[in-house]
Amino acid sequence: MNDLPQQIDVLIIGAGAAGLMCAAVAGQRGRSALVLDHANKVGKKILMSGGGRCNFTNLYTSPENFYSENPHFCKSALARYTQWDFIALVEKHGIPYHEKTLGQLFCDNKSKDIVDLLLAECRAARAQIRTRCSIESVQPLESGYRVETSLGPVQCESLVIATGGLSIPTMGATGFGYEIAQQFGLRVVPTRAALVPFTQHKRQLERQQELPGSALPVTASCGPGSFHEQMLFTHRGLSGPAVLQISSHWREGERVSFDLAPDRDLAEWLAQQRAEKPEAHLHTVLAGLWSRKLVQHFLAEKGIESRPLKQFSPAELSEIGSRLQTWELVPAGTEGYRTAEVTLGGVDTDAISSRTMECKSQPGLYFIGEVLDVTGWLGGYNFQWAWSSAHAAGEVV
Repeated sequence: MNDLPQQIDVLIIGAGAAGLMCAAVAGQRGRSALVLDHANKVGKKILMSGGGRCNFTNLYTSPENFYSENPHFCKSALARYTQWDFIALVEKHGIPYHEKTLGQLFCDNKSKDIVDLLLAECRAARAQIRTRCSIESVQPLESGYRVETSLGPVQCESLVIATGGLSIPTMGATGFGYEIAQQFGLRVVPTRAALVPFTQHKRQLERQQELPGSALPVTASCGPGSFHEQMLFTHRGLSGPAVLQISSHWREGERVSFDLAPDRDLAEWLAQQRAEKPEAHLHTVLAGLWSRKLVQHFLAEKGIESRPLKQFSPAELSEIGSRLQTWELVPAGTEGYRTAEVTLGGVDTDAISSRTMECKSQPGLYFIGEVLDVTGWLGGYNFQWAWSSAHAAGEVV
């Protein structure tokens, strides 16, 4: 169905989480809404998120879980449409869900349940959706906008940019939203891949060639950031929630510190082990903390020989504990936008109303979701920002 309405109240570019949510909210107010997307189907990032089960929000969402040059910007929208509001919508649609860890809520079945929810809300609100439609130009009118598309021209009163960031280009991500912002004279905070695995140098990878697939709980720290979660060794470097989280703080050339035994003081623990089992070998007691492969690797990496604990003096064991406790490295880089879950940076929020998401200098132009300089932690926070910012705009467009 390629016939576009030539006149519409609200035109939304981007049929992802934020775009579909905004269309539903605007339509419920009696506004005619149209969503356009260049991809062949809606909600592609929703469908692949959370391992196919969509981590759709977080019980503990608060402004502290977001990065932005203006950390106050997200407060208004998050306060007015909360995680509890979206959970109520999920329950209204009878979607079964569960908490995994750290307040992360996932669908019991599959991510498609969330896409179906959004499509049902859009249908009920009589919002229209067209896919395989590319945008050729956007021109401001005396009142509203004229948008040239591959399916024909559309005029609208309100134009909402919900095109997301640069993450996962295979899902259709582009820099279109930033181009529109710049067309209207808005600053774009420099972007970079976030919630993304680290790559390591070839020599380090060669030393770790037995480890891909091995995981352990760590506390990852870099600058002001510190996260206590799982780390996973991969064929390219390091991944897992702790690494993805700390990647948002890391800059090229910086050192990342990993506490490999975050729930204990290894020096004290080894002294206790020596008192209780003096005949036990060092590698045997460490196997109570880490897998055999990890124990072998950490001992070899630090040049520590395994002997019965009684053969180490208390001072030696204390030093071994301290050396094994912390692993520091300078990553070679990240895997980039190819696998990044989100994009840091984006449209400068100083140009946007935190209450309505409208551009202060360009009436009728709105930016919502990931295209803005608001980026959440791993764990459902970025979806909640999509719902909250979309709802804020949907109530006024």
